Amino acid sequence: MPIPKAELHLHIEGTLEPELALSLAARNGVDLPYAGTDDLRKAYEFEDLRSFLDLYYALMAVLRTEADFEELAEAYLARAAAQGVRHAEIFFDPQAHTARGLGIGTVIEGLARALDRAPERHGISTRLIMCFLRDEPAASAMETLEAARPYLHLITGIGLDSAEAGNPPSKFREVYEEAARLGLRRVAHAGEEGPPEYIGQALDLLGVERVDHGLRCVEDPELVRRLARERVPLTLCPLSNVRLRAVGTLKEHPLPHMMAAGLLCTVNSDDPAYFGGYVGDNFDAVGRTLGLGPEQLRELARNSFLAAFLDDDEERRARCLAEVESYRFG
Repeated sequence: MPIPKAELHLHIEGTLEPELALSLAARNGVDLPYAGTDDLRKAYEFEDLRSFLDLYYALMAVLRTEADFEELAEAYLARAAAQGVRHAEIFFDPQAHTARGLGIGTVIEGLARALDRAPERHGISTRLIMCFLRDEPAASAMETLEAARPYLHLITGIGLDSAEAGNPPSKFREVYEEAARLGLRRVAHAGEEGPPEYIGQALDLLGVERVDHGLRCVEDPELVRRLARERVPLTLCPLSNVRLRAVGTLKEHPLPHMMAAGLLCTVNSDDPAYFGGYVGDNFDAVGRTLGLGPEQLRELARNSFLAAFLDDDEERRARCLAEVESYRFG
């Protein structure tokens, strides 16, 4: 049994495996330009973030109904449970769906149906985080937040994702201020392909409580010291970093150095259907390739629960942390 862990950086659309994509395409009458599963899986090879995003958004066309989103989330939860996940904070991209003519309620209510069953069916508590596409105008993000108002009881927080270069956090300051007024938790992708300055902007202008990725903080020693001092969680995604060329090879990943610098690092899967592994696979990979021992892996698992938005359920956080501490590596 894998070590218990929380997953804090997971795009639900990025869990769309080729088999499910083709099944939903057939059900919904969507023509995909692939001969079958093997052909589609070959398309999951890409050069960089932009080419990945092109495929990612194209395949979203198969998601049409509440039942589709429910099935997508259910498939992820089953895989996550098998890899030791006890708590999952799940990102979704409403603008990618409303731009196709879907109602935001179709997306949220479909996901919520699977998430509501997750504690009983999979032993996983969940939170839903609504992300804004940073390569869309800030006005579109504000419109999306307004459209989500009837569903805020199902949403814990907001995030910021998609193409980072040229789309600084400062662009979204007003929508984050409004989200704060609404009592939503705030995270943002920063320092993946964008510069370290984007991490500072996310902290100072958006008021984020966690930084998604944050990998490039290592280029700024003062920023590293600040992140360590303020105990800002970083939701790192090692296999994603390799597939998107943020690092050359997994052996070059700075995770061990970041941990040694006192950063509150967590390990997550990002878009596991596309990046070659779910969160347990990421744990296995960094342990094997980076030489992380049992206590370092325990630290990563512990950090995941400490960084989770479980303030309204401290009893669950404590139970999960106790599981981590009592876990015995085989």
